Amino acid sequence: MLLLPKLRIHNANALSSAYTIGFPAMTAWLGLAHALQRGLAEKFPCKFAGVGVVSHDFNLQTYKGVRDFDSSIIGMASPLKRDGKRASFIEEPRCHLTVSLMIEYEALSFEEAPEYEIVELISKLLNSRLKFAGGDLMSHGKPERMIISDENKFKILKRKLMPGFLLRERRDLMIKSMEKEEGDALDSLLSYLSVHSSCDVVDEKVSWQRIRREKGWIVPIAVGFQGITPLGAAENQRDADTPHRFAESIITLGEFVVPYRLESVDEMLWRYHVNADKSQYVCSQQVI
Repeated sequence: MLLLPKLRIHNANALSSAYTIGFPAMTAWLGLAHALQRGLAEKFPCKFAGVGVVSHDFNLQTYKGVRDFDSSIIGMASPLKRDGKRASFIEEPRCHLTVSLMIEYEALSFEEAPEYEIVELISKLLNSRLKFAGGDLMSHGKPERMIISDENKFKILKRKLMPGFLLRERRDLMIKSMEKEEGDALDSLLSYLSVHSSCDVVDEKVSWQRIRREKGWIVPIAVGFQGITPLGAAENQRDADTPHRFAESIITLGEFVVPYRLESVDEMLWRYHVNADKSQYVCSQQVI
């Protein structure tokens, strides 16, 4: 396991999909791991098989006034035009966050390499022009290799991730809801995110309670892409030699949990799953 602790990221992309805002998509974190793998490949050939993400701090760049019902996006100022007016721009939700990444690797040569060489090269790659979910890296802790061979080693890893919240997949909630209620995926998603209020009156005293369908910190999370057109060519595409297709985001439920609640490393890691028959490219903790 390769641990990248306390990555402090500025202005990461908070628009995970066309209709969700919040924690960056899992495709961004697995894409970052793939970029690191390519950077290491010239000197230390390796394969990064899975990625776990722990959030230590998250600050969504929005503002809500005293009497406002909705929050507003804090936009970045654009340079003035010649006439002194503001140029038109598209609002881009941003967030500042601190995360730790756990990367499962498969490489004998990588394991036998000296610790200081690995740390030096990874630190150099982290401080290069890499983008972290669209944001910039401000600082980071010292990278570390760990071999999770027994329960004691796993406990050490969990202690290094505290305090923080690990993001795990809860696609199982949506599947159960759709099978039981025979609804569509969007209705199932919203049923776990909506908050209901209940009022109790006892001895002329009124008390309100907020009720959610499932306990825990349940959030929507973008985990991949669904192809909506067949493979083909598009006008002005970046790579003329690669087939092109339009796609839309795949959204599911995720849950932030404290690491000490986990019992195995597999509960932490997200992996790529490609289903060519269904035109799906998904990051998941479960076999699809």
